[in-house]
Amino acid sequence: MPRIRKIILWLLASLLIAIAAAVVFFLTFDWNRAKPWINQRVSESLGREFAINGDLSLQWQRAAQTVPAQSGWSNWVPWPRLQAQDITLANPEAFSREGKMATVGQVVFTLNPVPLLAHDISLPTLEISNPDISLLRDKDNANNWTFKSSEPSAWNLKLGRLILRQGTFRLNDAVKKIDIKAEIDTLDPDKEKVYGLGWNLKGSFNGAPVSGSGRAGGVLSLQDQRQPYPLQASVKVGKTAIAIRGTLTKPSQLAALDLRLSVSGASMGNLYPLTGILLPETPPFATEGHLFGKIDARHSEWRYEDFSGKVGGSDVGGSLSYTTGGPRPQLTGAITSNLLRFEDLAPLIGADSNQEKAQRGAEERQPAGKVLPVKQFSTDAWGTLDADVKLTGKRIVKQKDLPISDLQAHLVLKDKVLALDPLGFGVAGGNLNAAIRLDGREPQMKSDMRLSARRIKIQKLYPELDASKTSFGEINGDARLTASGNSVAAMLGSANGEVKTLVNQGAISKFLLEAAGLNVGNIVISKLFGDREVKLNCLAGDFPVDNGVMNLRTFVLDTDDALISADGTVDMKQEKLDVTIHPKSKGLRIISLRSPLYVSGTFKNPDVGVNKAVLALRAGGVVALGLLAPVTAILPLINVDGEQKADCANLLEEVKKQPQAGKTAVKKVSPKK
Repeated sequence: MPRIRKIILWLLASLLIAIAAAVVFFLTFDWNRAKPWINQRVSESLGREFAINGDLSLQWQRAAQTVPAQSGWSNWVPWPRLQAQDITLANPEAFSREGKMATVGQVVFTLNPVPLLAHDISLPTLEISNPDISLLRDKDNANNWTFKSSEPSAWNLKLGRLILRQGTFRLNDAVKKIDIKAEIDTLDPDKEKVYGLGWNLKGSFNGAPVSGSGRAGGVLSLQDQRQPYPLQASVKVGKTAIAIRGTLTKPSQLAALDLRLSVSGASMGNLYPLTGILLPETPPFATEGHLFGKIDARHSEWRYEDFSGKVGGSDVGGSLSYTTGGPRPQLTGAITSNLLRFEDLAPLIGADSNQEKAQRGAEERQPAGKVLPVKQFSTDAWGTLDADVKLTGKRIVKQKDLPISDLQAHLVLKDKVLALDPLGFGVAGGNLNAAIRLDGREPQMKSDMRLSARRIKIQKLYPELDASKTSFGEINGDARLTASGNSVAAMLGSANGEVKTLVNQGAISKFLLEAAGLNVGNIVISKLFGDREVKLNCLAGDFPVDNGVMNLRTFVLDTDDALISADGTVDMKQEKLDVTIHPKSKGLRIISLRSPLYVSGTFKNPDVGVNKAVLALRAGGVVALGLLAPVTAILPLINVDGEQKADCANLLEEVKKQPQAGKTAVKKVSPKK
């Protein structure tokens, strides 16, 4: 036999002997003897103590026994099956008093040896029994789940299926104010055909109690996209309840989440700490819809489609999308309400009652003596996302089922600047349009508002008024205001600009003002005219606003009985009234109208009465001059030839002029000659 052939045969024989020896070694070796070495290496790698305290064993099996679909030459390569019992992982030193971070009753996994050649650790199946895991973070942001830093590993872990059998998980996070504990149990396969695990949850979040339960599949397939993982859960956090039912496909990437989602609670604003999605404060709500989720390495997309529900007494429905991957997450969509109650919008600006605030869990309270809402807008959260949402209200009701109708609003939030443009209402045959811009980039929010009211018909606005007995006019008006501040009270208290209004013909009465909720006007009209209805020729006003103080530069009310003017100020910062009303009777029909009225006090407690100082000076020409001068100074357009009557046509042209934003000086107008 040639020498070279002998060498080859000896080499092959030696290799076979080495392989056989290795196989015999792995089959007969007591792996418990390797535990000290394994424990030391893992502890050094993690930077904390790791230990396998129980039995460690290794078995071998053919690939087909583990993965039946396996075929080819690799099917003949034996796969190791490792089983370890009683595993513990210590906490870092900062949390050493809290005991162990994790204990596991048993871990069993199989290893595909072939991918090791490509630095891939492939575990087709991982079974974990009786885990007890505690995740901790203190108020200084130190936690027990951050391990010793090391160089990136050249090895990749690929996990096929995860099987969990019972266990306990706890999260105590002082930063997020979360302290919850979940207990997991294996369900009876004879009773549950879909779900393999059940769980219960208890604890607290932000001081609110947390409870919940749910079910999930017994085998979590992390690689097979064709095998949906079933989910069902119901969780309550304080007054917020969330329920889901559906499936998750390819759980390792949340590639396809398909759930039926229902959410209810005291206010949508309470969802921000739970979801990270900024929503407004609302009355109690409940919605249900279809939630789709998709996540990849660069962005995520969530769609809440065809949802419907209630917010207070209003119905809502529509679709919303939430996507990440840009400079900020983006919320887009459209919401429709077939019946929208005005009072359900009150929490948006903090105009609901203190009792309602308490019910929805709001911390702020409206002071007893204040009328304008003091609720602070938290603009810090505006930077967490951008938004582009359209809202349609098909019918709006205010108090006694008085229709205002068809709200159209377009909300855009970008880079902490919120715009409502357009914001429009169809009102009683006319329209009310506004454009509002709120800039939250500075500590004191800057605001800019334009408001326009056109052809609002009084009779349609208040249908209880008897149209057969009198005619009713129209309301027109404009406003332009700029301000700074983080609440409605602060903004109005610093406002600058101008407000103009005109009511052309119609009627005015105590009943009408009661229906409109204008209590001060109701008292004034009662003192001037009693309870009867009075024909109105026109009412016009021009009110410049300077640093929260509204000046009555022009105010005239012309009726068949009297010509009424007013001057003074309305201080929105102090919520104080200082207005004098000058009635001048036409002829001798209403003697009482010779006495001026004052309106003073606060918005909360106004005081309306007769000016007794003027009553004491009722002396012919002195009284006449005292009453006439304010009217002629403020209203040069009044026609005093013959029977006094306001020139409504000219007043209309004056009021139609565009109001100016910013500081406006109060200009005295010379009497018309």
